[in-house]
Amino acid sequence: MHPFTTDTKAALLERLLRPKSIAVLGGSWAHSVIEQCQRMGFAGDIWPVHPTRKDVLGIPCFASLNDLPAAPDAAFIGVNREATIELVATLATMQAGGAVCFASGFGEAAEEDASANQLQQDLLDAAGDMPILGPNCYGFINYLDSALLWPDQHGGVTANAGVALITQSSNIAINLTMQARGLPLAYVLTAGNQASVSIAQLAMSVLQDERVSALGLHIEGFGSVREFEALAALAQGLGKSIVAIKVGKSEKAQHALVSHTNSIAGSDAAADAFLNRLGIARVTSLSVMLETLKILHVSAGGTGKRILSMSCSGGEACLMGDAITDTKLELPELDANQQHALREALGSRVALANPLDYHTYIWNDAESMFNMFAAMLEGDADVAVLVLDFPRPDRCTFPSWELAIDAFKRAGKDWNGVLAVMATLPDTMPEEQAQQLISAGVVPLCGLDDGVLALLASSTLFNGRHAVQQQIAPNQSAMQQAGRQQTLGQGLDPLQVNGQLQPPVPVFLPKPIPDDVELNFLSEREAKQWLHKHEVPVPLGCVVSDSDTFNTPLKVDDQPLQYPVVVKQLGLAHKSDVGGIRLGIADDQQLHETIYKMCGKHVCLVEEQLPEATLELLVGITRDPVHGLRLSIGQGGVYTEILKDIGHGLLPVSEANLHGMLQSLRCYPLMQGYRGKPGVSIDKLVKTLMLIQAAALSIGDQLQELEINPLMCSETSVVAVDALLQVAGTISEVP
Repeated sequence: MHPFTTDTKAALLERLLRPKSIAVLGGSWAHSVIEQCQRMGFAGDIWPVHPTRKDVLGIPCFASLNDLPAAPDAAFIGVNREATIELVATLATMQAGGAVCFASGFGEAAEEDASANQLQQDLLDAAGDMPILGPNCYGFINYLDSALLWPDQHGGVTANAGVALITQSSNIAINLTMQARGLPLAYVLTAGNQASVSIAQLAMSVLQDERVSALGLHIEGFGSVREFEALAALAQGLGKSIVAIKVGKSEKAQHALVSHTNSIAGSDAAADAFLNRLGIARVTSLSVMLETLKILHVSAGGTGKRILSMSCSGGEACLMGDAITDTKLELPELDANQQHALREALGSRVALANPLDYHTYIWNDAESMFNMFAAMLEGDADVAVLVLDFPRPDRCTFPSWELAIDAFKRAGKDWNGVLAVMATLPDTMPEEQAQQLISAGVVPLCGLDDGVLALLASSTLFNGRHAVQQQIAPNQSAMQQAGRQQTLGQGLDPLQVNGQLQPPVPVFLPKPIPDDVELNFLSEREAKQWLHKHEVPVPLGCVVSDSDTFNTPLKVDDQPLQYPVVVKQLGLAHKSDVGGIRLGIADDQQLHETIYKMCGKHVCLVEEQLPEATLELLVGITRDPVHGLRLSIGQGGVYTEILKDIGHGLLPVSEANLHGMLQSLRCYPLMQGYRGKPGVSIDKLVKTLMLIQAAALSIGDQLQELEINPLMCSETSVVAVDALLQVAGTISEVP
């Protein structure tokens, strides 16, 4: 990545993305750019550059860049990669605003072509301070200003306001422009291999356009974590929301990890935790991203999770109820006011519930439908959904459907929540109706499944604003936050400054471990001694090195161990799998026999056995090559991989976010106490987790992985019963 500051790049991109003059260089692909500019009605200057042609599509050609009347604001370069480098150098010398590099065969082809990386560096050297999109990309479409450097068809139209879409993939960008869901597009941008301009930098540039309501990202790789932190801080400051698809999983995250943690969570879990930390909603499909962006565009931000649902069919009401049941969305019960008003509007034959099946008794009766909708909207909720599938517009008419929508809009005119019309099938929401609904401030949702997932993503963003408050840094600008070096003892406590949310705390990014540095494991005893030094509670115990000569009673600091005790073989990652642990040793004779049979001449660890715990947790901290140190917390013991009840975060994590991670686990009700059984001291648990985090950060650059499994939790204590620690370098260097 070229070493521009984010502020500088944003200023440079303004000229490129909102050009008043466009130079077009190349053959047929480049000529398509001119055709698309003409179709869009670009009002600026178009300057074709070709050494032999007299004109392109009626516009006179210039023989070379040096013949242009001025330096262009933007240039589309549609020639081979070697010629691209020469033209970029000329444009940079002319002080052009920027360029789109269409050619491929640069850094993205490094595995197949040994010269590719050098060519990319040559391209960056030629560009200097001039921003370039790509290489290997189509460019961009600015629907707000009818300006585009785009060598192909697209499905969008000009707009006064809309959402921005950014992707590395040009083909995905084309597909997104062809959506017929009524979503207004402001920008569609492709980043290619991000040689000069990253996705995050493009995003920061377009987010600052007041006509952009929300942002959708298709991410193959994050590139700079710090840039994404700056993007999140900027979006938060502007009050705009981001929804993203993150694809791909890094195999590097699996390197040299042997813990339970790694078997249930790869690098993708760190990506998930990173986006959540930034307050960016992650979705898994393009269609859900588009539906979520519609909600964000209409609502000017995320929505809450309380849903009112209305349909004229019991089948639709059941589908809606089932779709929401397994999510964190809520269908609040009807209150007394709603029930009274609904009974007045619907009579006695309709069962009153949420989701509401209002039947067809009042179909085509505008006032009765208005009264029914108004009655439902007396309830305390965040989103009101009218489930309504339109007939096919090419074969049918639907004045009755329009009557229902008019009544719904009238009833919700002064309602504080978000109004939505949801078709159960994507095909039964015609684009024209979707556009009309958006113009009226109503969200058109295409398909029940995608619609519910979009509402869930939107509620995550809405609630995320509150979650971000728990991991915010002192009052600094977004750009300062992006470049800030992470150090220990920096006071990263959550706070607000003058009542304003601050940017998310930067993640801790450890220095890379050199290839020639060996990774080493501490023994369980050494790992626990290290934890104990950092004030993490561990069982009282000692090491027996020779089963023939040790004496009883065993002592620690002149205090004898209390029976029952546990005997463990040292040097095993998963002792219970191979019989490397024995519990319930009741006296000296049993202890001698057990150590002799189980350990022989091997070193073993003897510890006081703890009383049965309310819950066993796994706590793991692993190094991720992109996102830093990933914290994983979940149900522990021998069933960790089977249950897969685990949450993730990135260090540093605040106490408030630890509480949130615990509450997200399925086993959280056990922590609170269940069926008369005692719960867990949540305060002690969170305090212990903070101590574990502090211990990990104290060796952050050295740490490869730390796992505590189980962390035994009860009403009165939280104790690390087993520990695995892998570090870079010699064990003696571990502080």
